[in-house]
Formats: sequence, structure tokens, C-alpha cells
Amino acid sequence: MDQLKPYNKQDVRIAFEATGHYSLNLELFLTNQDYSFMKVNPLVVHQFLKARSLRRTKTDKADSFTMASYLMSIQYKPNSYLLYNIYSLKSLCRSRELLIKERGKFEVLLTNELDESFPELKPFFNNMISTTLLFILDKYKNVEHISLMKDYDSIRCISHGKFTYAKFAQLKELSKNSVGHHDKNTDLLISTYVSIINSFNKKIDPINKQISTIIKDLNLRMLTIPGLGEISVAIILSEYGDISNFSSPNKMLAFAGLEPSIIQSGTLEHNGKMVKHGSGHLRYVIMNTAMSVLRYSPTFYDYYLKKRSEGKCHRVALSHVCKKLIRVIYTLEKNNIDFDPSLLK
Repeated sequence: MDQLKPYNKQDVRIAFEATGHYSLNLELFLTNQDYSFMKVNPLVVHQFLKARSLRRTKTDKADSFTMASYLMSIQYKPNSYLLYNIYSLKSLCRSRELLIKERGKFEVLLTNELDESFPELKPFFNNMISTTLLFILDKYKNVEHISLMKDYDSIRCISHGKFTYAKFAQLKELSKNSVGHHDKNTDLLISTYVSIINSFNKKIDPINKQISTIIKDLNLRMLTIPGLGEISVAIILSEYGDISNFSSPNKMLAFAGLEPSIIQSGTLEHNGKMVKHGSGHLRYVIMNTAMSVLRYSPTFYDYYLKKRSEGKCHRVALSHVCKKLIRVIYTLEKNNIDFDPSLLK
């Protein structure tokens, strides 16, 4: 940094290729030293180099020269103050996703054992591995013990009052007439899987709370969209980074691989399938988030029905909802305004 001291920090431009967590220490160091910097997509730099020369020289010196040339040819857009929070969110969200995937494996194994020993149980809980279901299996172990359970109050407390006494009685009656079969081995496996799933939940819950804390502090406007929860918002922000770095919602769509390909030949021109470049993880989250928004927002649901009435299948209509959702998110964050369905076209 001694070489930069003679220069005004406001006049110094620093750029380097985005390399994930490998560049995090450098980014945090530059931020602490009050230097701005700009991260560049390596693919963009590679295409820039191909346009300038047909030679294939790959050295640190040549790469530095290419980066400097690219930096001088574009508008300088330094990273924002959200750097630390965005990296924290990305790390938390990726760790959370990994834990959920691992937990899902044991939920499948637990389901397989329940299909044999008590096949009516999971459908009774809407085919979900809920906290209440895990509590019952952990305490009562098998269908015979469940048929004799008496401690309703503890189950009601675990379910926060959602598990009524009527359901409690129905479950006992269901267990008495179950067609399932269990033995010591089945009971052992169920007990083991329940214990493992509970341990994953204990690891995931603190991560969810920390993500929630960060998101609340950022006061993001996209949270005002009905159906958009804190976890979904955290993943979207952590993948996109600072939304102010995008000059248009179309670039956000391109980043997520949601833009359609354009096919042109002679006088014919039409849009093809989504290009699906960019973050597949982000695209997956946006598609799932759009499904949630459809359930809670009449505006988005009406838009979905409009696309279906035009002859588009569910998947294509949902992709249009995703694009509309991204455009709305861009507008809210760019203009710092809350969601207002009356302003949507």
C-alpha cells in the first residue's frame, strides 16, 4: 500500500477478478483502508482480452495489464458499504443450505421407516417432518406407545397450541388401527434418525436467527412484498450483492440466468428458452420465492393467471412471475420505496 500513499484515495481505482471467498481478505483490507474497489466477472475480462488480441499469453503481468486496460475502458462502479453484510449473509445462507440438504437425507430415511412401521403417521401431519411429529416420535418411539400416550399438555406446548386435543385423540385412535409393523430394529433406526434430525435443527435455528438479525438491520424494501420472507430475501441479496450496482432490472435477470435467448435469422426474430447462465442457486430460490408470492399477493397471482390464459404452461408462466418479481425488487430497492400493488401495471 506504500505505493498508493502519494495519491488521493478518491482518485485511486482498484479492480480485480471475482474469486469468491479467496479475495475476501483483500476486499475487507481495502475497505478498512478506505479504498474503493471493483470486482469484475472473469468471463467478461476473458472476452475483453479475446477482442483485443488473438495471442494466448497467460502470466500475472499480462493479466494485470489486461485488467488495467479493461478498467480504463468502462465506467468505474466500486463495491458498496454492504460488502461485509453481504459476505456474512452468503456464508450463512450457503452453510444453512448445506445443513438442510444433509438433514433432508435423514428425513427420507425416517420416512422410509415410518412407511413400514406406522404408514398413517406422516400423512396425518400433512406429509411434513414437523417439530411436533419429531417430539412424539422421540418420546413415544413406536405405534404401540403412541396409542397409549397421555401427556397432551407437553405436545400442545411444543406445537404452540396448534395440535388440538381432537387431533391428539385422532392420532391415538389411528395408531390403534395402524396396518404398520415394527420391531426392535425399526424402533432403533427411527430413534436414531429423529435424534440426528433434531441435532441438525439445533444447528440450523441459530443460523436462521442470525440471518434474521442482519436482514432486519438492513431494512430492505423488498421485505414489504407479500410472501417474501427474511430467508428468501437474505439468499437473494447475498447472491446479487448490492442491487445498486445493477443499472437495470434486465441485468439482474441476466445475472440469474432468467433472460430469454434471442434468435434472429434474416427477417425472423423471436425469443428462445431462458439462457440459464449465472447462479443456478439464485435462480432456484427465485422460482421457489415466486411460488410463495403467488399465494400471498393477488397482483402477482392475477399476472400468473393472465399468462396461463395466453396458453403458457405453468413453468413458463411462473418464469414470467419471476421476471416481474425481479423488476419489482429492483424498483423498490433503487428508489427506496415500499411495495404498492396499485402502482404495478
